[in-house]
Amino acid sequence: MREEMARREAAELLRGHRKPRSPHGWGLLVALWLLAFYEPVVTEGHLRRKNLEFIFIRFSAWEFEGCDKLWAGLVTTLCQNIRQHFGALPLSVFHVLGSRPRFASGFSQREWVLKKGNCLRLWGLLLVLAVGIAILLVALLVPGIKDHHALKVVGSAVASLSGSSLVLGALSILKNFLVSEKKKIERLTNSERFAGQLGFMSKIRGEVEVLVDFLAFMEVFERRRLRVVLEITSLDLCYPEKVAGVFNAMATLLSDANAPFIFVLAVDPSVIVPCLEQTGCMKGLADNGYLYLNRAVTLPFSIPEMGARSRLRSVEAAIQTREDLMYRIIAGNVAKTRHGCCGVVAAPAVPGWKEVDAEAVPWIHEAFRCLHDGSDVLSWYLPENGANVRRIVNTIPITLRLLLHRAGGGGTQILSPRAAAAWVVLADRWPGRLSWTLQCLEDSAHDATPAPGDFGKSLWSIFQEHAGELSALRQPLGKVLSLDSDPELFRAFLARDFPFSAAEARRLLAVTVNLDHSIRHQMGLLRALGRI
Repeated sequence: MREEMARREAAELLRGHRKPRSPHGWGLLVALWLLAFYEPVVTEGHLRRKNLEFIFIRFSAWEFEGCDKLWAGLVTTLCQNIRQHFGALPLSVFHVLGSRPRFASGFSQREWVLKKGNCLRLWGLLLVLAVGIAILLVALLVPGIKDHHALKVVGSAVASLSGSSLVLGALSILKNFLVSEKKKIERLTNSERFAGQLGFMSKIRGEVEVLVDFLAFMEVFERRRLRVVLEITSLDLCYPEKVAGVFNAMATLLSDANAPFIFVLAVDPSVIVPCLEQTGCMKGLADNGYLYLNRAVTLPFSIPEMGARSRLRSVEAAIQTREDLMYRIIAGNVAKTRHGCCGVVAAPAVPGWKEVDAEAVPWIHEAFRCLHDGSDVLSWYLPENGANVRRIVNTIPITLRLLLHRAGGGGTQILSPRAAAAWVVLADRWPGRLSWTLQCLEDSAHDATPAPGDFGKSLWSIFQEHAGELSALRQPLGKVLSLDSDPELFRAFLARDFPFSAAEARRLLAVTVNLDHSIRHQMGLLRALGRI
């Protein structure tokens, strides 16, 4: 969108149109002068302008989850960001003196028309104030008239009335400058007496209309179109009634056909639809949340499946956040240099966390290299969701450090970094099926006479043996199994690419931190109940 802004701006300048201006610096004085004495006019030339500016506003619904009215947080965020973008003074003056642009009659190209009414009132007040001050000065200074109290009263009254009108206007501007729209809305939402009245939404709507009119004024002033882009995220982390409130706020802001708002709603429909269906906003739509979304969203865009290059970029971005690894390498080198300079020789000791941590750094880098290598089959199994990728990247260092610590620092006795990274990916992508396989493996170990070849079995063969039992428990384990990715990829992962054995699984289970062990406990109870 920024590239489109720059392209259109350059194209408008090539056509010979006037350069856009900004309400900052000298432009602020021009904007205040036009706000006070001129009325904007939407001409044919303005409608033909192709250059535009996007004002980006990010709204994280999770930040306002504790608010009673989440939609009020959306409106206050909108007001606050527009105030910060253009400045508090132009918006405050617009509240008192500004007016919405009117459409030109005919093909006139005049974009500014003098406010004759405002000018006459201002000159009238200044004239009356000058007359009042003159009368008062005459009554106070001219000899022979000082004793006329009536003239003093008339002069004082005239000067006071005219001066008070000017002072009231200045105080109104000062009030709007000090009390922002955000504070006004917060005051309304905090008022229990007013929140239940019918005029509550009309007050909020009035504040929004002022913002819309102000944006229309600034369009004419800046000589370009303005669009406010609100990016709404983290809505799928909120309660159902809060989700419905945000949709109602969006409908309120978009109720005006000429509203300069664009909403980018970044949500997971599989989470949002049940939230909408639990609220009362589905009446008349057969309780179908997908139908409600189809009516609310005017341009649906479902992100397509992530390609191999995009997956590697996501992994690279997540790995770059692990600055602690680079810091540990540098700190370790500095410590070795200092010990060497001082002639200190460390005595051999049992490997502790410091030694293990120093040894783990190259293992962690090797595991990350396997994840980021496009030719490695492990990169094919990475999830598309960036949050899951970051979770995998954050879990691999912990898993490798725990493996090295349990092995007493002997890296040759444990699995390879690639195998450990594959195990972390397996636990993240298929927590339900992996938990079932591990539970069946644990139950077989508790048998009185375990088979001699059980430790050499592969995890995939164990899963195949008990797949029928898992299918019978599909209903009580439905929510757990819904966490898993494609079952065919699970088969390819364990049967072909990473055939973990039962012995390796037992060793890795002790250091697995990204698998909810309560899932296995639930499966163990269901298996025990089925055997009674």
